[in-house]
Amino acid sequence: MYLDSLRIINFRKFKDLEVKFNKGLNLIVGENDSGKTAIIDAVKYVLQTQSYEYIRPSYEDFHLEESKKEEERSTKFRIECIFSDFEDYEAKSFLEWLGIDDDKKYYLKIWYEATRKDTKVFYDIKAGADDEGTSVSGEARDFLRTTYLKPLRDAERELTPKRGSRLSQILDSHDQFKNKDKHRLKWIMKLTNKAIEKYFTNYEGKDLLDDINKYLSNFTLQSNQLNSKFIVSENSLKSILEKLALKLFNHDISENNIQGLGSHNLLYISAELLLLKKLEYSGLKLAMIEEIEAHLHPQIQIRLIEAIQEIGEKNNIQFILTSHSPNLASKIKLKNLIVCKNGQTYPMGDELTELDIGDYYFLEKFLDSTKANLFFANAVILVEGVAENILIPT
Repeated sequence: MYLDSLRIINFRKFKDLEVKFNKGLNLIVGENDSGKTAIIDAVKYVLQTQSYEYIRPSYEDFHLEESKKEEERSTKFRIECIFSDFEDYEAKSFLEWLGIDDDKKYYLKIWYEATRKDTKVFYDIKAGADDEGTSVSGEARDFLRTTYLKPLRDAERELTPKRGSRLSQILDSHDQFKNKDKHRLKWIMKLTNKAIEKYFTNYEGKDLLDDINKYLSNFTLQSNQLNSKFIVSENSLKSILEKLALKLFNHDISENNIQGLGSHNLLYISAELLLLKKLEYSGLKLAMIEEIEAHLHPQIQIRLIEAIQEIGEKNNIQFILTSHSPNLASKIKLKNLIVCKNGQTYPMGDELTELDIGDYYFLEKFLDSTKANLFFANAVILVEGVAENILIPT
């Protein structure tokens, strides 16, 4: 299954917007304040995220038309997602809410409705083939969670060992860690803890641990003596995963060399994709990444977008990406491009534009990073020679 379309009514800058998505890659390109983040947040409100972040609507989410007074701000907004192309093993999780279209295929319509009374905001999430719908169970909603990477992401911090780290959440959700009682990592950690305990009871660390326990003995009552020992982790698999870090290394660079934000960004994206490559997963395989080009050199941006396009096609993963970069738009198929401008979206699929098939061949052949700037510009001035080229900017 995949997210086929999104309908937004009275949400932020959108009065009424419908966006059609491709099954694989979708790149939303637009300038600042064009509405890209509002589209991503709308999907997040309905589906929630794999990282279980707290998402709640606010007063500012309700649409207010430009030049209108504050008291004219809308009191309701609605976000509607429609999913198509269900396999039987996917459909079984949503039997109560599925509809059947004219082609005798399953579809799922789920919507998020929010109302406000002054500054207090209330919302409901329902699904169904009709307009009434019924509440969606927590189990069914869990199958719809999306993988989401925010624009100002601190990739290095997210992959650092700590309680509830993002890396531990990713690994804990993976099929490799289903058997939490007899996982091999627990056996490895048990051996490690024995070696550490031996170091602090028989070797150089003995005096240090003896001093700690001596102080501890002095601080407690005789009837309730406490003792201590050094360990790496508790026995639960979750606590072991929270101690893991994912580090970069390069065969051509020394290990002490510190990698930059761009490299950590690539590592973070790679780790998040683990959640979408589950063999027996019957839920939605959707990844949303804002400002995919963050911290990346233009050449790496192009390599990344080409790789994501291929990964999506091979593994049936749907991607919704946002970007300001014409470089990226010049390296993907036009059918995967959605232009966001002035509160509207313009999908570039051949059935949705007035371009001929020959126009698509021409654009995909010649739309490099330089000409992409022409394609996405608000206006273009053509000059005849060097003198005009100097004069016009002046």
